[in-house]
This record gives sequence, structure tokens and C-alpha cells, in this order.
Amino acid sequence: MSATRIRSVGGTTIGPIHRATCHCGAVELELRLPHGIVDPQRCDCSLCRRRGAIAATVPLPDLRVVRGHAALRLYQFHTRTAKHYFCSVCGVYTHHQRRSDPNEYGVNVGCLEGVDPLLLDPVLVSDGVHHPSDSQPE
Repeated sequence: MSATRIRSVGGTTIGPIHRATCHCGAVELELRLPHGIVDPQRCDCSLCRRRGAIAATVPLPDLRVVRGHAALRLYQFHTRTAKHYFCSVCGVYTHHQRRSDPNEYGVNVGCLEGVDPLLLDPVLVSDGVHHPSDSQPE
């Protein structure tokens, strides 16, 4: 199956290097997005249902914390494999290192500069409740 790639949202062109920030601006990320927003999706796991964010795929080397590394806080739960980051000042979820592929980040599309995530419709919902890692024998 080919990846969904979005090169513009509303009047905003997704540049090959795009900035993402939390609400207060304490955390700023620089993202390499040569293919635009890749595979935006929601997840139905217990955390994602509550935060409601749309996440796009970014390989680990393509995300750089430009400002606010000290403001980032880590949250982990269940298998403690995924690493969810949020701003300790304003509380906004910025990104997470994925459990399904630890070589990728999921980036909060709502943090992308100039992007209104409500314009992305329809958005795929991934099954985080029945995650493949949960069915693996220990």
C-alpha cells in the first residue's frame, strides 16, 4: 500500500523543511518533510482517543528539537515502548516515538506551522486498541 502524501493544506504549502511548535512556543521542532505530510492518521488507543491529535510519520533523523528540549516531558504507559512528548509549559503533545516502528516519530499535525488539521478529511484511524505488539507471546 502506498503512503498518503499531502503537500499543501488550505493555503499552506508543506516545505521540505517545516517548523512545528507547541501552543506557547517554548518547544520548536524542525522537520524534514521532502514528501509533505506523510500518512496522517488518528489512533484509537486510550491515550490518543483522549488527546485527539492527528499524527504524521517522520523518520527519527528527520526531526530536530530546535528550541525547548528542557521544556519537553516524556510520558509512557502500558508496554512503555512508545515515547510521548509534550510541552511542560502549555501541555501540548508535539510528537512521539512510535511503538509500531521505533525508527519513526508521529508528529502532531496541529503543531505544524500554518496547518489547520481540521482541513484534513477524511483521516485514517489506526487500531491502537488491538496493537500487534500486544498479541506477541512474552
